[in-house]
Amino acid sequence: MGRVTERRRVIRVRGGVVSTRPDTLVAEEPLEIRLNGRPLAITMRTPGDDFALAAGFLVSEGVLGSADELQSIVYCAGATDDGSNTYNVVDVKTAPGVVLPDITLERNVYTTSSCGLCGKASLDAVRTQARWPINGADGGGDGIGADDLAAPPVRLTPELLAGLPDRLRAAQRVFDRTGGLHAAALFSPSGELLDVREDVGRHNAVDKLVGRALREGRLPLSRTVLLVSGRASFELAQKAVMAGIEVLAAVSAPSSLAVDLAAETGLTLVGFLRGSSMNVYAGEHRIALRSPAAQS
Repeated sequence: MGRVTERRRVIRVRGGVVSTRPDTLVAEEPLEIRLNGRPLAITMRTPGDDFALAAGFLVSEGVLGSADELQSIVYCAGATDDGSNTYNVVDVKTAPGVVLPDITLERNVYTTSSCGLCGKASLDAVRTQARWPINGADGGGDGIGADDLAAPPVRLTPELLAGLPDRLRAAQRVFDRTGGLHAAALFSPSGELLDVREDVGRHNAVDKLVGRALREGRLPLSRTVLLVSGRASFELAQKAVMAGIEVLAAVSAPSSLAVDLAAETGLTLVGFLRGSSMNVYAGEHRIALRSPAAQS
């Protein structure tokens, strides 16, 4: 749709020299997600892959789990007073027979890292809604590279993990032009880059990955590694668990609730993945460490 970036005039100061020039900025616009015609959520996002974003959001909310549960996603026309289409409102229609959970404000609040609900309520909500338990699992779903039930357990070397951030950075095309985007990428256990999405919000980038997988019939995403270009919040850990992802790695720190969720569900959680250094917070059985993990 050509709205990923916008141009703005900027005053540059370099070594005391002042000049003006146009600058490329990442676009940020609201997206309203409707479910069967009813308003559900609004998120600030970078336009593009909006249908995937909406589908991925509904996976994390426990509404969708397979492509056959999704009937259609459309932009809503007449979203403005003059009847023009802003392409900022999408309506997701579920297939006949899909039973919808009770989606209320109280239920949705916990998906944000600034929520007011207690940690236990958040953990319980994800644990009871997850369709594909990953506790001690080695795959076994229909995700990328997981169609063989006899596949060996995921086992990643620190060296393989250490190389993933550079591969993600090299794939960030819009970031190169703006410097203002988060990214999320899916990798195979061998380090193959399977998909990458960018967005002003890291949670939106993950939703776009998951939504694309749902629409292509690739859920659960077992036997994959999700790498995010920032911190690992509870919300991102939740999205990984709800998509059946086994490993979540972040270049920055995790939150305490993200670590709790990973321990509860069997998710492998790696933080501060920078160069050859990293911290393994949960699920160390999937990391091929040369020596036993240090005990606190």
